[in-house]
Amino acid sequence: MNEEIKMSVSTITRTKDSKAVYVLFTDGDKSAEFTLPDLKLISNRGFSNDEISQLTEYLDNETDQIFKVAGSIDPMKNFLGY
Repeated sequence: MNEEIKMSVSTITRTKDSKAVYVLFTDGDKSAEFTLPDLKLISNRGFSNDEISQLTEYLDNETDQIFKVAGSIDPMKNFLGY
């Protein structure tokens, strides 16, 4: 796996009675999307099973920090380009 994998994090979304965050990993032409906190793999294009396991382990270890980042995102500020 490339050392320069990019990770994008959504704002916190609400699904029924719980909060969720979407996380997208990209590495060249490869991409994988997960939801937190359930660590569900939504889509995978090109990552091997071993790489997906590594990404899942990373997410499991960093869930709290990722939620902090997601909570600090201002969607209107980002949308307007500030």
